[in-house]
Amino acid sequence: MGEVYHKDCPARVVLGHLAGRWTILILTALLAEPLRYHELRTVVAGISDKSLAATLRSLQQDGLVHRQVGTGQPPSVTYSVTGLGRGAAAALDPLLQWIRANATEITARREK
Repeated sequence: MGEVYHKDCPARVVLGHLAGRWTILILTALLAEPLRYHELRTVVAGISDKSLAATLRSLQQDGLVHRQVGTGQPPSVTYSVTGLGRGAAAALDPLLQWIRANATEITARREK
C-alpha cells in the first residue's frame, strides 16, 4: 500500500481538508468563476456564515483559494481558485457529478 495509508503521511491532512462537504462545493463553485462572499453563500445554499468563513480561510491557507480585496467603499472581496485549487477542483468535480447522478438511489436505499 502507498504511503497515504500511513498514519503520519502529510497527504492525510490534505485529504481531510479536501474531503469536507463545504470544501468540495466551494471549490467546484469557484471553478466556474470568481465569486464574492455573498454570491458564494447563495450558490452553496445552506452553508452558515461561520462555516463559509472558516472554509474559505482554510482554503486560503492551503493555497487553493485566492482572496482579492477591491479598493471601493466598502471594499469588495472576491474569491477565486489558484492554479493549485483549479487542479483540486477539477479532480473533485467528477466526484460531485457522480454524487449528483446517484444521490437519489443511494438515499432511497438508506431509507429502506
